[in-house]
Amino acid sequence: MRSSGRQFFVPKGTVVPADVVVSLSLVVLIAVMAPILTSRLRMVPEVVLLLVGGMVIGPHVMGIATDGEAIDLLSELGLGMLFLIAGYEIEVPELTGRRGKRAWVAWLVSLALAIGLVSVLGVMGDSGTAGLSVAIAMTATALGTLLPILHEAGLKNTAVGRSVTVHGAVGELGPVLAMALLIGTRNTLVSLLVLLAFAAVAVVAAVIPLRLQRVSTRLKELIRYKSETTSQLGVRITLLLLILLITVAALMDLDIILGAFAAGFILRRLLPQGDERLEMKLDAIGYGFLIPIFFVISGMSISPASVAADPTLLIGFLVVMIVVRGVPVWVELRLDRRSDLTPNGRLQVATYSATSLPMIVAVMSVAVAAEAVPSDIAGVLVAAGALSVLVMPLMAQAVGAYGRRNGLPDEVPAERG
Repeated sequence: MRSSGRQFFVPKGTVVPADVVVSLSLVVLIAVMAPILTSRLRMVPEVVLLLVGGMVIGPHVMGIATDGEAIDLLSELGLGMLFLIAGYEIEVPELTGRRGKRAWVAWLVSLALAIGLVSVLGVMGDSGTAGLSVAIAMTATALGTLLPILHEAGLKNTAVGRSVTVHGAVGELGPVLAMALLIGTRNTLVSLLVLLAFAAVAVVAAVIPLRLQRVSTRLKELIRYKSETTSQLGVRITLLLLILLITVAALMDLDIILGAFAAGFILRRLLPQGDERLEMKLDAIGYGFLIPIFFVISGMSISPASVAADPTLLIGFLVVMIVVRGVPVWVELRLDRRSDLTPNGRLQVATYSATSLPMIVAVMSVAVAAEAVPSDIAGVLVAAGALSVLVMPLMAQAVGAYGRRNGLPDEVPAERG
């Protein structure tokens, strides 16, 4: 969209182009309309409407909104908030415990299967980096997207919800680590050293606040007091932690998602028992503003023409995602003799686990920027991710509803566990 030439002036002489203001207004309008429409379209997840709305106002359809540095920055912050909240929701002992170890095995099987299928199908030609990028994207699970869905379905604190959370955490962290290690200009050894250096920075970022709290009770009380005033100090510290680790990740040429995840893990370590008031405030900032902007802007990159030109590729991507992610999760749960899930519950977890989108968007944006994957192929894969967000949760909920109608529980009763 061309600028009309008019400009909006804000304090200190900063000039904001009119097209940026108009585009941001349209993006926020879509963010407002999506939850209103879901009250009538109950079977359609809000994130799908956000993507579709972004696609409609974007350059490939109506062309009335464009991205730019200012809006892209808001989108990046939205992506960061999405993964910070996801990282905060994850119980780190779960990732390193029995369930977590089994989930990592399932994800590694998914990665091997995805690489094999991409190689056999020859989707990306002879480009090793391109094929690897697509394979990694297909192993992801959209935990940040699934958490609100699980909450609304009343599954968050059930055996199904806990299992989805563990597999989803691995399904988001695994692709980030794989991208850092396997994709890029550095060799694997150097990438591993960079990751270890980032981990060291994250540990320091986690230890310093804990030490300060132990040394100074007054500081702890000050933070608690100021968090309930207009200062909102707790929120400001959380945002500082997020932006600090995102910056460190960017300086180390790592994906910002890794920094956001680390910020979420650290926040959980600082608040092991949780903080309901802080969580509500972060949800308000994240889900109320930044995260919807990320999804709308992501939708603006989808070209309906590219999707319509080869619908079999779209369906093929979706089928491969189900095979490489859902099947290994189901097999892992099936082989777990200590699982507290019934066959009905296992099928729900596997179906939810095959839901992916934010990681696909992140991986494809990196791959397109590096000219490893054509933008039209990336758009189709993002569309497949959006389709998975629409289809897979509905299928999982249908499995749960069928089980309830037929007296099939989702988890093993306590007396049998």
